[in-house]
Amino acid sequence: MAGEQSKTAKKFSRRESEVMDVLFKKEEATARDVWTALGESRTYSTVRKLLSILEEKGHVTHRMEGGAFVYSPKIGREAAATSALGRLVDTFFHGSVAGAVSSLLGEKGDKMSSEELDRIAKLIEDAKQK
Repeated sequence: MAGEQSKTAKKFSRRESEVMDVLFKKEEATARDVWTALGESRTYSTVRKLLSILEEKGHVTHRMEGGAFVYSPKIGREAAATSALGRLVDTFFHGSVAGAVSSLLGEKGDKMSSEELDRIAKLIEDAKQK
């Protein structure tokens, strides 16, 4: 099932990702809640259509509450984030994790705490052990 979630998470369009981000933050929301959270930058009918598409793809589910659909994500934020990060690495770094990490460290390295850098070093050591 986890592999299945990762495969489906790869199918988010930019607009679908925006809607999913709202659902991840709120945990559940009506179409109007999502529309408002997006700053009304999309039409209400577009938000409803996006929620319908996301439900058809298996990313969200809904329940009825007082005559309104209340949507919630079916996949976890972590699964979606892992998939999105994988796409980013593939797209901008030709699949090179080292290239992505190098870019992040070059951009943010001087702003990272010792604890964050130690955690990264531990993750690298753990990966070497595997």
